[in-house]
Amino acid sequence: MKSIYNRIFGLLLLLGASSCEDFLDVNENPNNPQDAPITGLMTNATYETALNVQRVGSITSNYVQYLASPNPASASDVMEPLNYSGTWFNLYNVMTDLTDLVSKAEESDAGHYLGAGQILMALNLGMTVDIFGDVPYSEGFDFSAVTPAYDDDEQLYAEVLSLLDQGIQNLSGTTAISIGDDDFIFQGDVESWIKFGNVLKARFMLHTPNANANELLSAIDNGFEGNEDDAYVEFFEQRFNPWAQIAINNESLLLGGWISTQFVEALDGTSYPVVDPRLPLMIGTTDDGEFIGVPNGAGRGDAPEQGARSTLIPGQYYTSELSPLLIATFAEQKFIEAEVSLGSDPNRAYAAYLAGIEAHMDMLEVPESEKEAYLSDPGVSMGAGSLTLDDIMKEKWVALFLHPETWNDARRFDYGYKDMTLPANLNTDLNNQFIRRLPYPDNEVSRNGQNVPEVTLLDRIWWDQ
Repeated sequence: MKSIYNRIFGLLLLLGASSCEDFLDVNENPNNPQDAPITGLMTNATYETALNVQRVGSITSNYVQYLASPNPASASDVMEPLNYSGTWFNLYNVMTDLTDLVSKAEESDAGHYLGAGQILMALNLGMTVDIFGDVPYSEGFDFSAVTPAYDDDEQLYAEVLSLLDQGIQNLSGTTAISIGDDDFIFQGDVESWIKFGNVLKARFMLHTPNANANELLSAIDNGFEGNEDDAYVEFFEQRFNPWAQIAINNESLLLGGWISTQFVEALDGTSYPVVDPRLPLMIGTTDDGEFIGVPNGAGRGDAPEQGARSTLIPGQYYTSELSPLLIATFAEQKFIEAEVSLGSDPNRAYAAYLAGIEAHMDMLEVPESEKEAYLSDPGVSMGAGSLTLDDIMKEKWVALFLHPETWNDARRFDYGYKDMTLPANLNTDLNNQFIRRLPYPDNEVSRNGQNVPEVTLLDRIWWDQ
């Protein structure tokens, strides 16, 4: 684990940046009223990028049935259109800072800052495209454009991959200024940034139809080497992990973080023959010591009282006050490797699949005997010749708990997880189909409506065809 840095300057900067609530459009820069130093921009960009991962994950976790609302026909559960102006603001706020960071790095010959900024820009832009499709970018940070044009999502993906390549190259060269503790993710470790860039390259290439498998596997070969390389941000006594706050709020009857029946039954021996020892390390039991989920869209039914259904609870790996917010992990990388090599090299795919499970179990500190029992069960350890894409996707879904990348997987996989069914009381506009994208936020429609594409929740992102 990386050490926890109590960076008071950085925290004050972040709190100041988050105080601006009025966001008119992507061309305003409320986060940069003065000329911010490159170190401050780095602090804010690394910290807020991790929060953006969580913010998007809090939206998508209902769609992939990690979480469910205790109330029947709740909008998030039944996939109704909601206003995601806040999410849009946060993504563009970080990309605006990164635009400034990249510019300053180029002016100062700060090649490592430049490379890290390009990698963070690729991640935030890629997340934005993955949920919204076409978005402003080429004019998104040109403050002379009051109503910026929207760029094609496929072309933006090419930009994402180009930024990653540029970032890796710049990090691999010399620099006049070194990154330090202003970096909340890797504390200035340039080799870790290079590995991270390669993992993100593999992630975004995986979404891309007809991606070059050899190039993708080459990125993996240059990626993380173990859990110790994972990209994450740790928290401080002054600011809790947001999933921890949800768990704490739930204990105070501010309901959130209730667990989907689909997730419980995938791990408790119902949907699959083996009981997963990770279940008690990821979610809580009922007051009676049982794991009982909530059916998406149906609500908690005849058990309205607190403690009658499983929820996120304080103090676990994902929900401790100082728990890390995971951005990219070695476990994810191994499942990408397993998927890509499944057709061409089943032995490599199988080894990567098992390594992905083991990496996640080690992250959660599953006892060795329980880990070995799970990995040796015939339902998990089926052999290279019998491994299927279904097996890989199921284990990746477990290992990426609460992470927004799982919604990308679900759409690529056509929501094909075993026993994953449409929510009760589904939004009728979806015509008995799963949601495929988010609607554009109300603020953007009202202020830049002439450029905002007309879409429905069933219109697919370019790679989801």
